Amino acid sequence: MMLAWETPTPSDQQVTMESIAKEREDKKEPLGANEAVMGDETSLFYSDIMPLLVNEEPTVGENAYVWFGSVFPLACDVINARFTFEALTATTANRLHYPAYDKFLKEMDKSADFLQKAPTPTGTELAEDEFILNIEGTAGTQRVVRHIGTTSWPGRLTLTNKALYFEASGKISYEPAFKVELTGSEMEKQVKTTSTGPFGAPLFDKGIEFELPEPLVLEFPEMTSSTRRDMWLTLIREVIFLHRFISMYSIDSPIHKWEVHSRIILGVIRLHAAREMLRMSPPPPSCFLVFSLYDELPKGDFVLEQLANNLKETSTITPLSASHVFKGLSKSHRVALSAEIAKEHDKDSSSHEQPLASLENTIGQVRDEAREVTVANAAIEGMKEEGIIDSLLVLVGLVSPMSKLFPVIQKITSWERPLVTVSVLAMMLLTIYKEWIGFALAASLILAAGFMVWARRRKIGALCSEVIIDTSSDKTTMESLVEAQQSLKTVHEYIKTANVVILRVSSIALARSPKHTETVIWMLTGVAVALAVIPFKYVLIGVTAGGFMSNTRIARAMSNPQGSRRWREWWESIPSVPVRAVDGSGL
Repeated sequence: MMLAWETPTPSDQQVTMESIAKEREDKKEPLGANEAVMGDETSLFYSDIMPLLVNEEPTVGENAYVWFGSVFPLACDVINARFTFEALTATTANRLHYPAYDKFLKEMDKSADFLQKAPTPTGTELAEDEFILNIEGTAGTQRVVRHIGTTSWPGRLTLTNKALYFEASGKISYEPAFKVELTGSEMEKQVKTTSTGPFGAPLFDKGIEFELPEPLVLEFPEMTSSTRRDMWLTLIREVIFLHRFISMYSIDSPIHKWEVHSRIILGVIRLHAAREMLRMSPPPPSCFLVFSLYDELPKGDFVLEQLANNLKETSTITPLSASHVFKGLSKSHRVALSAEIAKEHDKDSSSHEQPLASLENTIGQVRDEAREVTVANAAIEGMKEEGIIDSLLVLVGLVSPMSKLFPVIQKITSWERPLVTVSVLAMMLLTIYKEWIGFALAASLILAAGFMVWARRRKIGALCSEVIIDTSSDKTTMESLVEAQQSLKTVHEYIKTANVVILRVSSIALARSPKHTETVIWMLTGVAVALAVIPFKYVLIGVTAGGFMSNTRIARAMSNPQGSRRWREWWESIPSVPVRAVDGSGL
């Protein structure tokens, strides 16, 4: 059906072949003796079935796949069909081959059958419209460990479209399940990643923490990466986003609710099938999950809002809706609710459900903006992986052009050129006196906009395509280590000084030293009276003029060094609030 839709006539087939060849030529991909030959960067699955793909059979493009998903949402959901297609065909030049499509459908059937035959959590009974989305910790799956303080308990973890269940392993069977409801509005803030390890040591970033009255910390052990943890976290958030979507857009009808649940369940089944099919290069989970995808994409909320409006306009379940497709795929009694709804309303539905064509423009805009964001963040993502030394060098290199302004400001305030200093001071005082600060700010913004226009016309951005940071050093390794040690000592001194300042200010505020507190009270009272009586612009004029005049030779000659010494002695005589460090476990 997809082939017939894409190339209904031989002339259309010729045009399609030419467009594919041109696209591959633009991407500088080698074109084989026939259309179905792929490049070298293929996954294990495609390598195994290479003899089947090298034939004269045509392939399917993205538009045909999306169209078929809009009329029969089994292999994809029209909401995220283009992203699903990209994930499935990332290693096959964005063309879908029949063996891959057939394998994908078979894996979907296996995944649905496995999830429906999964055991129910111990001591619980799933609701009629509750379906298992993922399960691990059993004999045929990988381990899941729950951490309680310094102890660890392996067990079985089950995720449904409503809750999360953990069953600790007993001597013979599993203990009663610990249930975490995922339908609450605050659950999104209570789920986060965490580091776990033996005896409570945070060594490995492979855990998920639930901030509940009874804390739940789960670890997903694996040798290298944290792929399992990320997969589970994405699925858990997808369920949370599902219920947030239902609550946010006031979806009250059971028909509409089950349609949304069916979309998510089918999306999870597609995800399991794709990860089983592409084991060597697993696709990102968000490409198959509607709410996780559009929660990340820019302006994805527009698509979800339009989806909610389209759902509310539908009053029946038809054979082409996601809930009806899932009912046909399911072999379990747990979809009895959807079956009853379909039985009640199918007799009133004489026409097929219209495809969600109104979403195409919005989805296209979101997709284009997502690509722009990906391109814009490509350099930033690479910079995030750098170490602290490299990041510090980049920061110094980026700030260095601004450091050229400080000598200019210092020359103006130090009266090296009296005429320039007097001109700047007079301009500032006149601006404050006439209350032209708003106009000055507006002029600054106009100058900034003018600079951007000038840079665009001169194509400065194209000429300066990258920032060059010099990381070379004329110092030896030992000298660099000594300098790093001195820098750490300097930072330590700054931290200790900040702590002392905070403690002494707290001492004054809490009146631990009545003499110093009384002095500060009188000072604050005097400043408050001055600000209440004197117009604020005159205060600014005085502060500005005083700042400039303090650097003159007359002011330096008249300055009394004993005054600063008395202030320092007064500050050092303030007793700080004592600090006592204790172990939190001993409280």
